[in-house]
Amino acid sequence: MSHDLQFYIDGAWVDPVVPNNLDVIDPSSEDAFAQISLGSKADVDKAVAAAKRAFATFAFTAAEERLDILNRVIDVYKKRSKDLALAVSREMGAPRQMALDSQVGVGQAHLEKMVEVLKTFRFRQVKGSSLIVKEPIGVVGLITPWNWPLNQITCKVGPALAAGCTMVLKPSEIAPLDAIIFAEIIDEAGVPKGVFNLVNGDGPTVGQALASHPDVDMMSFTGSTRAGILVAKAAADTVKRVHQELGGKSANILFPDVDLAKAVTKGVAGCFGNSGQSCNAPTRMLVPCDRHDEAAGYARTAAEKFTVGPADAPGTKLGPVVSQLQFDKIQDLIQSGIDEGATLVAGGPGRPAELNRGYYVRATVFANVTHDMRIAKEEIFGPVLSIMPYDTVEQAIEQANDTVFGLASYIQAKDIEKARQAAARMRSGNVYINYPTWDAGLPFGGYKQSGNGREYAEYGLEDFLEIKGIAGYEAAE
Repeated sequence: MSHDLQFYIDGAWVDPVVPNNLDVIDPSSEDAFAQISLGSKADVDKAVAAAKRAFATFAFTAAEERLDILNRVIDVYKKRSKDLALAVSREMGAPRQMALDSQVGVGQAHLEKMVEVLKTFRFRQVKGSSLIVKEPIGVVGLITPWNWPLNQITCKVGPALAAGCTMVLKPSEIAPLDAIIFAEIIDEAGVPKGVFNLVNGDGPTVGQALASHPDVDMMSFTGSTRAGILVAKAAADTVKRVHQELGGKSANILFPDVDLAKAVTKGVAGCFGNSGQSCNAPTRMLVPCDRHDEAAGYARTAAEKFTVGPADAPGTKLGPVVSQLQFDKIQDLIQSGIDEGATLVAGGPGRPAELNRGYYVRATVFANVTHDMRIAKEEIFGPVLSIMPYDTVEQAIEQANDTVFGLASYIQAKDIEKARQAAARMRSGNVYINYPTWDAGLPFGGYKQSGNGREYAEYGLEDFLEIKGIAGYEAAE
């Protein structure tokens, strides 16, 4: 039985209080292929009430019990991996194999890392005659995006379960089907009723109701900076904790000593991964002035190898972007790059010639980009790379940091000591030196308008905990 038109509340699949259906669009074809229900404040109230009831007991479960729950979730998650991959691929356009290996795979990695963390995490510590206790914060509202949906669901739900919190999840209404399957996984894994609740809906209705709800103790939000500000404002009246992972405009500094061909090629791949729809994508490539044209040539060659096509087509490396809204925004920014005088090296406006339907963006590279251009300042969220020349490494570091964002920075250098010195000066939550492999144990989050708080591993777990000091705990009678 399909649960697409239902919500998961208090351990059961339930119909919405007020029916309100929304089509789910396949960005490869622009056709509707499913429908979901959009929730209301009344649905949020039901879900929060269930989570509040469940918290009274779940908060006091032993870590071993929560560990067992997480392991059961992982077992069912693995069993449903192909279903999850197909849902993600159809709803947000990730190529089929990438959806399975990366989109679904990263979710499994987060859950497995949380099991590893929970096995040794210390929730209690004696300090002198006092006891320091880390306790679950309470009922948490989780709002997740469409670009890496399972990544964000698992790196919020995993630590929330490990902490002993109960929760209400609102996934993106653009990519909701993977979340419905995830709720089925939770149900099959036997997570106690009310601990996990799912209500689909949009930000202005369900998101607002969650963020402003007096019985929600914390909001964990991933999405745009604009939407994150609205969540924070809605949460302010109840003084709840707000954890945000927001936008980015990450710089990739290529030092003069690098193998330029290799560094540029990997930089293009990093920018174009997931069709450029990653908040930490290295979208600004800073290269030495005297090697700028050479770098542009390598970037053109790399970009031309990115085959754009439907998510289910063999050989597709770049699927469509997620929606008409995103497509239009990206096209506007590409045109702005041309109008403001950047050199178009590859790609450009419009769809690839052979594709007349679907939200396809050409793999685009600009060179001679200056710091004042829109494509150097605004988050594009598409397969668009800006190459920016610099005179000195000092100037490159200054330009890299001269942004309202601070999610990630990238440094490529043969001299590792110089790379480390530059990393120390980057104003970002993450710095990646010489394209390292992804690490689920590294804290993830941003400085400045890229958010606050950290996700992944023990850093994510800590954000779902309150700290209580009990004085006199070891006092003599």
